[in-house]
Amino acid sequence: MQFVEGLPKGIYVGQTRVHHTQTLATTNQALNGFNLALHVQDDAKRVQHHRMALLQDFASYGVNKITWMNQTHSTGCHTVNEQIPFEPLEGDGLVTQRQGHALMMMTADCLPVVLGNATGTEVANLHAGWRGLAGGIIENTIATMQSAPTWAWLGAAISQECFEIGAEVKLAFCSKYPDLEDAFRAGEKADKYYADLYAIARYILVQQGVQTVLGGDQCSYRQEEEYFSYRRHAQTGRMATFVFMA
Repeated sequence: MQFVEGLPKGIYVGQTRVHHTQTLATTNQALNGFNLALHVQDDAKRVQHHRMALLQDFASYGVNKITWMNQTHSTGCHTVNEQIPFEPLEGDGLVTQRQGHALMMMTADCLPVVLGNATGTEVANLHAGWRGLAGGIIENTIATMQSAPTWAWLGAAISQECFEIGAEVKLAFCSKYPDLEDAFRAGEKADKYYADLYAIARYILVQQGVQTVLGGDQCSYRQEEEYFSYRRHAQTGRMATFVFMA
């Protein structure tokens, strides 16, 4: 398992790939690979096997709790420490101050953003599609944290060259942050643009005082051997971005 380098001691961040040694076979070729989502018509037992395999991977680092959520392309954020909710949480952000607790966020083109403080005592994980980014998922997650995050890591998302959007998406960002004009490149069709999710997230993070932003150099759409992509195939699996404090 590969972890992100350059983070505070005891902080582990990474993202799963299409291939994993514990992947179970499936007759549905569209879901081939290490799918971790229950909402994509995969066999639930297969998904749970994959999730348990991840927990086993993390166990040697002292992880004894793992939190998933029903993601809703919203700005909802939850803090989860000792209490284990009976009903699945809904939203797109998770925060914890508990060691040994892995926060999970699923994507297949949307942008996963991990946050943490300088002392390694609090981390957050959020799912940022364009709706969540425009609505304020980064800002809301930071407001939910007890301490100011000093670093962020951006996982694999769809790159600007592959992410065509309409004028209404550009307006949603630029009406709020005029400086984000540079994150959009005009497309060949009228009222179409190519949006840079990485540039948008970096700008918002810096505006929120996060000076160290790592990652942001992958493309889930083009790197077919590594990542699932919803724009590439409408029925596909989901990879997971994780963060935990050992």
